[in-house]
Amino acid sequence: MNFINPKTDFAFKKIFGSAGSKDILISFLNAILYEAQPVIEDLEIIDPYLAPKIKGVKDTYLDVKAKISGSKTVIIEMQVLNVESFEKRILYNATKAYSLQLKSGENYNLLNPVIALTITDFQMFEHLETVISRFCIKEKNNLVDYLADELEFVFVELPKFDKTLAELETLTDKWIYFMKTARTLRSVPEELGNVPELRKAFTIANEANLDPDELEDLERREIFIQDQRGAITKATRIGIEQGIRQGIEQGIEQGIKQGNVTLIVRQLEHSVGVLSPEIQTRIAQLSAQQLQSLGEALLDFASVSDLTTWLQAHNNRQ
Repeated sequence: MNFINPKTDFAFKKIFGSAGSKDILISFLNAILYEAQPVIEDLEIIDPYLAPKIKGVKDTYLDVKAKISGSKTVIIEMQVLNVESFEKRILYNATKAYSLQLKSGENYNLLNPVIALTITDFQMFEHLETVISRFCIKEKNNLVDYLADELEFVFVELPKFDKTLAELETLTDKWIYFMKTARTLRSVPEELGNVPELRKAFTIANEANLDPDELEDLERREIFIQDQRGAITKATRIGIEQGIRQGIEQGIEQGIKQGNVTLIVRQLEHSVGVLSPEIQTRIAQLSAQQLQSLGEALLDFASVSDLTTWLQAHNNRQ
């Protein structure tokens, strides 16, 4: 058997965010958030997964979002690439989910707690040894909680988990092992298969149970992730090499900028198609701050015309 990679956004939402995945998500959240205690007995999956109907490299999948016991909202994101300002995006998504609970004129006491659960395929907190980290709002000097239950941030760093199959002890261990290794397995290990929800997760993740559109979409997403990883590595190398050749601080900065230009052009061509030399020249003339803004905006571009409109709006010469 071949299993889809739960670390891709498509597969993650299919496994944990499908209409029939309630029991899987309950088991997973209890394992990660509550040390496998049955705190969550029921939940509502918001915006459940639907099989892709529109093909294209810009297909995206929203975070899995659910309302759990105690009127709490959990937003869950699986992040493979360590992109710029990712930490701020997590904070933005959590506070947005919190504030959007109220309509204009409603009382603040109607606000319910939000938990932002983020699973990463890279290390975010190198100074921490724990696989799971929890953050809340505290007073800076005395570490006294401030509305501790209202906003909570939970992170699972997969690279820090190094237990083997034989070393798995808890349900938490088993779910993290599934997230990290499912793609490499060719059968369901007995240690995991004896948990009904995990066995069901493997069934959903079995490539044989996907339709052709889903398989095509999955392949496209995995190729995209590999391209982005390669582009980031190449851009970093180009920036360093050019900076070293020039041998001065200005040369290093210019080399890094050129590397960023190369990365952005590659991302754009992956999304909207081949760019003309004229457009590439216009991109190269952008300042470092404008390049950063373009790197954030390009995720929303559907065509070259979107790019040219953006360039014109930022006073880039024809």
